[in-house]
This record gives sequence, C-alpha cells and structure tokens, in this order.
Amino acid sequence: MSEISPALYRAGEGEQLLLLHGFTGTWQHWRPVLGELVARYEVIAPTLPGHDGGPPYPLSSAATTAAAADLLELQLDELGVGTAYVVGNSLGGSLALELAKRGRARAVVAIAPGGGWRTGDGEAQRVGRFFARQIRSTRAIAPRLSVVMRRPAVRHLAFRDIMRHGELVAPADAVDLARTSLRCTIIGRLLEALRADRDVALVDLDRIACPVLLAWSQFDRVLPPERNAPRLLREIPGVEPQMLAGCGHVPMWDDSRLVVQTIAGFVDRHAASAPVAAPAPAPEALAVRQPSMST
Repeated sequence: MSEISPALYRAGEGEQLLLLHGFTGTWQHWRPVLGELVARYEVIAPTLPGHDGGPPYPLSSAATTAAAADLLELQLDELGVGTAYVVGNSLGGSLALELAKRGRARAVVAIAPGGGWRTGDGEAQRVGRFFARQIRSTRAIAPRLSVVMRRPAVRHLAFRDIMRHGELVAPADAVDLARTSLRCTIIGRLLEALRADRDVALVDLDRIACPVLLAWSQFDRVLPPERNAPRLLREIPGVEPQMLAGCGHVPMWDDSRLVVQTIAGFVDRHAASAPVAAPAPAPEALAVRQPSMST
C-alpha cells in the first residue's frame, strides 16, 4: 500500500514508522529524510488535522494537545495503523508522546517536542508570540515569495529561527514551506490556546511505558532546550537524551544524515528486541542537569 498526496505520504516495507510534523507544517517537512527512511521501513507521514492538505480540525474539538491526539488517533484508525514506531518534531513530538501514553507507540523519537513547559511559567505565551511573529512576516512577503526566495541570503534570513542553514533549501522548497504555513487553518485557535496557556502543556508523562529518545537541536531558537527539556527529562521514565549538533529546530533540513542515523539507530535497536506487534485495527547535551544530552 502506498500513497503520495497532500494528505499523506506512505511508502516502503518493514516496520511501520510514523512521522509527525510540526505546527503550520505538512508531511513534506520530512522530505529530506524520506528517501533513506523508506528504504528501511514502511513510512507513514500524514498531514495533521487543520494543516494544509490534512483533514479539517472540527470546530467542536478544542485546540488542546489531548484533542489533537484524539483526531490523530482517528487518522491512524482510518489508515489501519494500530501501533508504530513514532517520530515527531515540535508539535509532532508532543503528539508522539501523547500516543505513547495511549499505548499506540512501540517507541518514540521526540525531536524538540512542544509542551515541555509548565502551565503558568510563561513559555507557552512566548511560543505563541514567536509563531504570531513568524506568520506576520511570512504574510508580508507572500506576494513576492517566488522572487525573493531565489536569493540564498533571503532564505537564510527567512528560516533563521527554524534552521541553521536555510540558504541550502532549494528555492521551490522554500516557497512551498512558506505558503503551506499560511494555509494552516488551526493557526488562530492554537495561538489563542498558547496565549491563554490552556491545556497545551504535556501532562502525566509518567504513564509512558515505551522507550523514548528525546533529541534536541543544539541551536533550537523556537523551543530552547534549557527551558523546554528539563521537565521531560525528569518525568518520562527511562528517557534517553541526545543532542543534534549543529542543527536548528527543524533538523531534517540542516543535517538529514544525522536525523536518519538518530531515528534508525533507536528504532532498529528496539525493534530487534521487541515482541511481535499486535495486528492493526481494521479501518473505520543540554544546558540542564538531568541526564545530559550526548552527541
């Protein structure tokens, strides 16, 4: 079974590997690593509800981490995915940890996951201001994207908060990344939830029973590890920390080889020792002192 559409990338054979993108993104955020991963696994990369090409985010569903995970579980049921090895970046990382709490993950690689702050510590509001600023800047240059993104210096500047080397992104990819972010229909509701700091922090992390690798980019400007990793390192049982050296918040575009090695090394180690998975349901070093990150 394979599919390449705005809603879903699915290809390959072997262990099921679920890839979850970040806020305002699509499955194409994983494009730099798909070739190598699909040679090893059955890769399933959906576009999340409320994001460009994904299913709608119902007005009846709250803009909370738990509600987003409920909708993601419905997607997985429709795809016939019971449990899988789950990799998530940013928002996708927080959803990967939610799936782990619900028994839907065999192991998790959480790359700079959101929600590691504590309610009331001000971090949710800071993240909300960051994304609001990003959206305003992208809208300002939207009519001229095809022209301005031809220049490497502009791409570096435009993506400086999420990548170390935005100038290396192909112009067509840069335009696509920018335009799809503006077509994310859940932006307003999630920004409001972040400003209110309402049910957007991860909770009950001690319920996670599967192996978890917490990977954080060395130069993450969106979710700086010193502010967002400590609680996750304390509260996730048996979590393994790792630093992604030289990378920004979306490391797939900065160092695809390092990201593939990180994912494959962790997944293969745990797949080799895992019991046979249950059948899928039918369709209907950080600057903190927890364990330190290793490169």
